[in-house]
Order: sequence, then C-alpha cells, then structure tokens
Amino acid sequence: MEFTVAGRVVAEYRSGLGIEATLGPRPHLHPIRTLAGTVVTDTLPADHRWHLGLSLAMQDVNRNNLWGGRTYVRDQGYTWLDDHGSITGEGFDEVRPDGFTQRLAWRGADGKALLSERRTMTATYLDERSWALELGWELAAEQAVTLGSPATNGRPGGAGYGGCFWRVAPGANLGLTAGELSGEEQVNGSAEPELVWRGESGGAAYTLRFSGLGDGDRWFVRTTEGSTGYPGVCAAWAYERTRVIEAGDTRTGALRVVISD
Repeated sequence: MEFTVAGRVVAEYRSGLGIEATLGPRPHLHPIRTLAGTVVTDTLPADHRWHLGLSLAMQDVNRNNLWGGRTYVRDQGYTWLDDHGSITGEGFDEVRPDGFTQRLAWRGADGKALLSERRTMTATYLDERSWALELGWELAAEQAVTLGSPATNGRPGGAGYGGCFWRVAPGANLGLTAGELSGEEQVNGSAEPELVWRGESGGAAYTLRFSGLGDGDRWFVRTTEGSTGYPGVCAAWAYERTRVIEAGDTRTGALRVVISD
C-alpha cells in the first residue's frame, strides 16, 4: 500500500506476510522516502534481519518474542528459543492516500492474541523539503500484559530496545543530537523531547526529527559508528524497567518524525 504527499510516494506499508516466524512477522513501513525520493529506512538487513523499516515490536511480551531473532535470557545471553510471536493485521477501518486506520492483534508463539491494537498513520506536507509522518497506537489488554526488553531481562549496556523502532537506511550518520546531548553514548537512554538524526543515503543528505516519547519512555539509539555497528532509533517502552498494561487498560502513544531533504 503506497502513501503520497504532494503527489509523491513517500512510504509503503507492508503486511509482514511471508516473513519467516523467527524474524517477528509484523506490518511495517518501508521504504520511507524524502520528498526528493531519498530512501531513509532499511529492511531485512544482513546484520539484523528482523529489523523491518518502521514498526512496532517488543522482544518480551508476556515472555513471547515479537521482535525477532534470539531472545535475551538472564544469565545466559542471547539464545534461540521457540517463543516467536507475530503482529497480524485484522482489517482496515480507513485507507486514504495520506494514511490509514487499522486493527491488529499481537499474538504469542501459540497464535493466541495477547493485545489488540488500533493503529493510525498520517503523512502531512510541510514545505518543499519536508513532510511529517505520525504513527499512533492504542494497545488494549483483556488480561495483564508485561512488556520487557533485553535490558529488563539482564543485558547491560543500555540495550533497552523495543517499542516503535526505525531502522535507518545504510549510509553515513552525519550527526545525532537530543537537546544539548550529542552522539550515541550521550543520547542513548535519554528522554529529551526531540531527537535529530542527520544522515546520508545514496549520496543525498537528509534529516529526521523524532518526537513523541511517552511517559517513562526513553530513546534507544545506535549509529554506524557505535559499538554494535548499525543505525537505528527507537522510542523504547521498557528501557530500564518492565511496563504493564493491566487488564482492561489501553496504552496509547504516537511517534512523529519530520523527514527533510
């Protein structure tokens, strides 16, 4: 499904169907492009094949891996387990050239629904160089659901990823800032209102301005110059401690990204 801004295709939404179970199949946006056509996301990269453009994903949802890849196990490290779940599209309530409203289910390894989700996307023209993408979610639980990350399961080093994750396109990172903070070491784990990624893809420079952290959320970031060697930005929901959606409750949030040539 393609989405347009000012007559230009700026994003494609993919169902996740056909992605192997160990990669955490889920709907995702890829490629996302600037108005000039520069691609600013990556999918199925060789280093982490479960990174899928822009998506919602958690490594621990009531002990089900909806992120993909190996699961971090306390006192063992990353381990292949038969615990991979999926996020499935359950129908669209609205589809427009500039966005959609969709119903989804977050399913455990046994296929049973853990959470129901209402997801929205809107693409908005800002000026001749910029447009804004807003991805919103409402996650509802019938029974209590605990969300966790490698960090909450014992991994050191600020590995609190999981939430709304953007795998950045391959290319140079020209700058990473959040308020007065700069670089991966300072920005990772911060809660500044805005994070700015300046990058290069296919020889073209671009800027991504992220905002929308929820209460208690943190930025998880990696750059191509970082210790793990891949580029990504995540609005992380369980960076330091687990988060619980109680029975009958709904967790809401939205990530806004201004994408500029």
